[in-house]
Amino acid sequence: MPEPIRLPPNINLSKPSLHIVTGAAGVGKSTFGKHLAAELKAAFLDSDTITEPVVRAGLTAAGLDPTDRDSPEYKRLFRDAVYECLFDTAVENLAHTHVVIVGPFTRELRDTNWPNRLQNRFGVQPTIWHLTCSDVVRHERIRKRGNPRDRAKLIDWAQHIADAPPARPAVEVNLVDTSQKR
Repeated sequence: MPEPIRLPPNINLSKPSLHIVTGAAGVGKSTFGKHLAAELKAAFLDSDTITEPVVRAGLTAAGLDPTDRDSPEYKRLFRDAVYECLFDTAVENLAHTHVVIVGPFTRELRDTNWPNRLQNRFGVQPTIWHLTCSDVVRHERIRKRGNPRDRAKLIDWAQHIADAPPARPAVEVNLVDTSQKR
């Protein structure tokens, strides 16, 4: 059983709270997010699962690789829509329960106004969890999970590292090093 997650003292669990779990591929966002959701008895919304069938169908219909999650074309066509699906679902759930959203949020972590926009949209102050671990550990985890969506990352690892979320986000986060986890 994983050890309990230490929640920041400013979280009031008597009303629904919003938790955003961010970080690069392979840091353990889904694992951490599921654990956090279980502890909070929260709705769990992962960008990898919530929109996967729609994204795969859309990429296929556009004549593109249905496993692509890294190209500029994927990002142009689907990135913002994927996040909008997560956010719209979160709004409906926040009316009655805690919500944990999992996704890379690479661009957003560079925007100092992102937490304010989230608070305005959701009506609650978000708690942002940013997971990190070494690139060597990430590479090994990604290789071991064998997900076809990771193929481009492994083929051009240097480019993937360059495109990853910032190690030091521009927003206030709860930093979690997952190097020793799993």
